[in-house]
Amino acid sequence: MNQPSLTIDGVHVPRFIYGTAWKEDDTQRLVELAIEQGFRGIDTANQRRHYHEAAVGKAISASIDRERVGRDELFLQSKYTFERGQDHRLPYDPEAPIPIQVEQSLASSLEHLSTDHLDSFLLHGPQHSQGLTSEDWAAWRAMEAIHDSGRARIIGVSNVTLDQLRCLVEESRIRPRVVQNRCYAVLGWDRHVREFCAANGIVYQAFSLLTANRNTLASPELAQIAKHKDRTASQIVFRFAIDIGMVPLTGTTNTDHMRQDLDVFDFKLGEEEVERIEGLELS
Repeated sequence: MNQPSLTIDGVHVPRFIYGTAWKEDDTQRLVELAIEQGFRGIDTANQRRHYHEAAVGKAISASIDRERVGRDELFLQSKYTFERGQDHRLPYDPEAPIPIQVEQSLASSLEHLSTDHLDSFLLHGPQHSQGLTSEDWAAWRAMEAIHDSGRARIIGVSNVTLDQLRCLVEESRIRPRVVQNRCYAVLGWDRHVREFCAANGIVYQAFSLLTANRNTLASPELAQIAKHKDRTASQIVFRFAIDIGMVPLTGTTNTDHMRQDLDVFDFKLGEEEVERIEGLELS
């Protein structure tokens, strides 16, 4: 199937992305399965603590070898993760300056994924929950240089607050084009960050839409909308995310759920339904 996509700086970003965190020894099998079902956006990170990026690369190579997909059809996104977010299996020399760490991480990612460029390269969260440190800026400047070199077509940041994002946009040479955040209904589905992204040409990617919102998924109101549309509650949440401008991530390990996730493009929610879902946890 042909997935809808967004285009930013000439890069086609699929409207639905498969996330590869927390899959360990099943990573290769599941990524191959996701590609077979129709996913063309693959999100990973060079952080062995939560990801198995080398296995993601094996899945991509196997899928290309079997002619299921071509590299130019895929949107590959990885991340540089500071040492505090890693375990002992570091993809860089921890004694090296931050810009060298970023370069080493990127080189390792390209090797893992058997490619000469990433479609998107993210800073896997600032050092602290508030403000940007000199290390954050050192990493970002290194990512800007990588973008200049063509090894990352767009760059961005994950796990970021509105104030941090605003600072990054105002003071960077190359602005972030992607934000990837965990999205909570109880916090208004990250409304203020989403609105800032929309106003500044930034793609907002949402992860944990299901796992972070179990109460919302179980709500009678969502069940009513799902019944009316003859869809699952998960499909309604993903369609809602798309309708309000998000690019959702799914990390499902179930083949049927992969198909169901990609089936959200053949229906839409009404404006009143979107408003009801936006207000579910805020009333």
